[in-house]
Amino acid sequence: MRQEISRWYLPAIAGLAVLLAGLLAMVAVDRAMHSAAMAEAQSVADGDAAILAAGLESELDKFSLLPRVLAVDPEVRALLSGEARQQAVLNRRLADLAEQTGAAAIYLLDADGLTLAASNWELPTSFVGSNYRFRSYFSEAIEKGASNEFALGTISRRPGLYIAQRVQPGSSPLGVVAIKVEFDAIEQNWREAQEGVFVTDPDGVVLITSNPEWRFRTTRASEPSARNPAQDELRFGVSSLELLPAAGEDSAFSSVALIEKIQPIAPNGWELHLLVDPSPRLAAAIANGRLLVLLGLIAAAALGGILIWWLRRREAQAEALLAQRTATLRDQLLQANRLATLGQVTAGLGHEIRQPVAAMRVYAENGERFLAAGQGEAAAENFGKIVGLTARIGQITEELLRFSRRGARTPVEMPLAQAIDGALLLLRDRVERHGVTLVPPDPALAQTMVRGEHVRLEQVLVNLLQNALDATPTGGRIAIEIAVESDRCLLTVADSGTGIDENLREALFQPFATTKEEGLGLGLVISLDIMRSLGGDLRADSSTMGARFTMVIPRT
Repeated sequence: MRQEISRWYLPAIAGLAVLLAGLLAMVAVDRAMHSAAMAEAQSVADGDAAILAAGLESELDKFSLLPRVLAVDPEVRALLSGEARQQAVLNRRLADLAEQTGAAAIYLLDADGLTLAASNWELPTSFVGSNYRFRSYFSEAIEKGASNEFALGTISRRPGLYIAQRVQPGSSPLGVVAIKVEFDAIEQNWREAQEGVFVTDPDGVVLITSNPEWRFRTTRASEPSARNPAQDELRFGVSSLELLPAAGEDSAFSSVALIEKIQPIAPNGWELHLLVDPSPRLAAAIANGRLLVLLGLIAAAALGGILIWWLRRREAQAEALLAQRTATLRDQLLQANRLATLGQVTAGLGHEIRQPVAAMRVYAENGERFLAAGQGEAAAENFGKIVGLTARIGQITEELLRFSRRGARTPVEMPLAQAIDGALLLLRDRVERHGVTLVPPDPALAQTMVRGEHVRLEQVLVNLLQNALDATPTGGRIAIEIAVESDRCLLTVADSGTGIDENLREALFQPFATTKEEGLGLGLVISLDIMRSLGGDLRADSSTMGARFTMVIPRT
């Protein structure tokens, strides 16, 4: 029992130790993977922010050159100088340029801010005829030569960047060339590729963004007196700018602390803000780390399993070897028991054979004389009796050979009478010499089909009958009884002897338990082993007179 407990106790302790080590390893790996993933996310965010800023700067540079080129164009100067016939030509030309460059609108304003020509001259939202003297980009361009302003369109109400260039061939300005750039395509690309991107002006106001709800909010808290509400209303459509919520306060952000990278945008003094949610990268890194730990645990468990399998295999091999040796010893013991039984019945069998041989000699001599006297019919009768006697001798020797044959055979269906007849044949002489009354079983019940093996059933029955003969005094009685049940047959050997000593009953089927002076106490042990190997049993039934041993034999 202690060995069995130890057999499972140690693997259980080892398993708990491996599990604890795996949990500790998982905690350590989680921390290491978290740090590595954050460093990688920071590095990737730096690269992404630089790429986004470079792309936006390239877009701005492309459009900033166009007003400068148009400011020195002769046709533009001619229209601003008063040549009205240039208007139609420039309208079509500006429309072509806007389509080629992707500009939202290109238009020319005279020195008073009146729009003389525009790329959208054919649209209901045409700028032609509108006066933009109130726009900051116009006044600053007239004053300083160039200007830009991000604002809502007064007609379209769409946000965009206005880039303006003064037209001044001489001492006084003729007007301004302006271009409006909208960033819808860029914002759409940002929405598809990034968690959050926005661009702020020098005052911290969000101009371009992947989230339209952030536009025209400010990243800096300022005093109301620091801003011009009327100017903000004109530019941004609101007189009071709301503060952009910090990361974690806005539903668009993750609950995990975001990584924010800022890149300057030249030459407008803008800043590009990239917000990166590291949680997917962290989750993937931690999952990979845990997977590695799990694979390590699986590998350790596999190695442990292989080791346990190898140990169990050694144990199984040892048990199989022990079982093989036990089976060999059992077979040898069964064979020894059969041979010992044969030794005990040899004298009686010799008498059984000598009588037919003597009779055969007499019949042969008589037959010879009958033939000499010409009495063929009488001689044939004697020779027929010789044939019958030889058959009887053959039956006896065949039973001896079968009983002494070594090795167990597969149980088959057989009539119970085969085992009973064989046992009685082997013991017939001893029964007669002992002077007991042998009561055979009912012949009809003796034909009951059982599942067994002839020699082994016969060996058990011979052992029981010999024990009954040893225990029965002269003139006693031995009965062989058969009872048939649904799935088994009960074959009982009952004698009128002294019965079983109560002190010996508990150890009756134990090795070396015997009341015989010359006995080894192995007959009943061997018989019980044989019956159980056949799927049956052997039991000692209680009896008021003598002993009763019952063989329980399966029927199917």
